Amino acid sequence: MNISSIPSSTSLPNVDVWQGIDWCPSDRQQVQLQALYTEVITANQQLNLTRITAPEEFWEKHLWDSVRGVGELISDSRALQVIDIGTGAGFPGLPLAIARADWQLTLVDSTNKKIGFIESIAPELDLPNIHPLVSRIEELGQQRQHRHQYDLALVRAVASANVCAEYALPLVKVGGTAILYRGNWTEEEASSLELAVAKLGGEIVKTDLFHTPLTNSIRHCIWLHKTTDTHPYYPRAIGIPTQKPL
Repeated sequence: MNISSIPSSTSLPNVDVWQGIDWCPSDRQQVQLQALYTEVITANQQLNLTRITAPEEFWEKHLWDSVRGVGELISDSRALQVIDIGTGAGFPGLPLAIARADWQLTLVDSTNKKIGFIESIAPELDLPNIHPLVSRIEELGQQRQHRHQYDLALVRAVASANVCAEYALPLVKVGGTAILYRGNWTEEEASSLELAVAKLGGEIVKTDLFHTPLTNSIRHCIWLHKTTDTHPYYPRAIGIPTQKPL
């Protein structure tokens, strides 16, 4: 898809606005990001994928936020195995797949229509490194082919932090990382999460506070380091993590 064929009223902001993070899209990546936006907005009329539809808001809250959330890993030389838990319409997974073609990203959601959308647009965006999967994460975390298999797990706007940790850490290798995308963050939440993460074989290593570039909204990304294998008891059965958070 050629950006020049898209009306300016639906075009994303210029690449210069990416300068605040340690990555900037190439011309090809900018075309892919624009195509992603166009595909989401088109499909949104039938699938109700997102409430965020204005170009600048979409860029800031879906694209920029997705890439900024992984911090310095976006420019790390390693080719990572990544899982995006509760991906929804594909965030943060799709923007990261565009930014890092050498990463392999498994995008998981329990909603068939959302994964179906991702499956349909991955070839259009030329993203062979995307692996969409319909599953409940509590089940996936107990499957041998996924448990302790990922270098990086990402959870964005899915549930409380304790629940997100229980979803993510069983999937991460020892030595790997889970990143919880949050908005506001309190000391009370941090203390509660620390206790939960210890039960899951991890530790909190960083709380990354930043502001979005257009609206100056507060974001926090909580980095969890996997120190030991997660006990087989976790994740608990479907629905239990949300009903009885650690």
